[in-house]
This record gives sequence, structure tokens and C-alpha cells, in this order.
Amino acid sequence: MGDVYQALADPTRRLILDELTERDGQSLFELCGRLTMRHGVSSSRQAISQHLAVLEDAGLVSAHRDGRTKIHHLHTEPLREIAQRWAIPTEE
Repeated sequence: MGDVYQALADPTRRLILDELTERDGQSLFELCGRLTMRHGVSSSRQAISQHLAVLEDAGLVSAHRDGRTKIHHLHTEPLREIAQRWAIPTEE
């Protein structure tokens, strides 16, 4: 679970997750374009690719190849595990 916290610590990685939440199944090129246009992130494609690798290692993102293009998908299960770990029971 420590990998998830480390992955979420970076604001650019959180923006990547936001973009995949809004539109799942994006290529590196699409993500870079959206990050630049919508959030003013001017990181290189290589830097975004490294951020995606950290997110993949944490289990928050997976990727598959479609020809020469790598398509990225969001996985929220690790986030659910965090939320359940400290869930506060509601009082009735």
C-alpha cells in the first residue's frame, strides 16, 4: 500500500489519474496533450511516461498495446482499499 501513497504524493500523477477518470483508455500522446491544454503541465512525454510507470507499479494504472500505441486504463481498487482501511462507521 506504500506504493499507492507514493504514487499519489505527486501532483502530476494525480492529474493523470483525474484525466483517466474523466476519459479512460488514453495513449501517452493523448494524456500529454490533455495535461498541457487543461492543466498547463509542460512535462516531456518521457517524464509523463515515468509518472505512468510509477502509477502502474502501484496498481493504479494498467496498459495494453494497440498496435504501436500503449493505451492506459485506471484501476481504483487500491484507492478503495485505502478508503476501507480507515472507514468510519456511521452512527444511527
